[in-house]
Amino acid sequence: MPIDTLDHVNLRTANLTAMERFYCQVLGLAPGFRPAFAFPGMWLYAGARAVVHLVGVERAPKGDEPRIEHFAFLCTDLAGMRARLTEAQVPFRAARVPTTGNLQLHVFDPDGNHIELQFAKAEADAAG
Repeated sequence: MPIDTLDHVNLRTANLTAMERFYCQVLGLAPGFRPAFAFPGMWLYAGARAVVHLVGVERAPKGDEPRIEHFAFLCTDLAGMRARLTEAQVPFRAARVPTTGNLQLHVFDPDGNHIELQFAKAEADAAG
């Protein structure tokens, strides 16, 4: 099966400090490694896994603007997933993660929810 597990939730916030304090001091997560993305943010870990990704924005999301920017699945079978998306006529955008080299496929469900399908660097490199 191509989807292995839920990987993380990505939250947009105009208050990184308060969000870090809440998720770390109140819920017990810990800040850790984050690739060198071109936008502000931090990754918060439960053990060895970054389960909450915070993305800094200039102003707090309002009304119908998303606070949960996306959720992500760890996946395998990149070729199979690309074929499934193409067959279903679901557009996707591919992006490499800085530092790790993992490959992300970004898709939207019928309600417009942003979903990241993440594949390990080794599989992405092998697929070309």
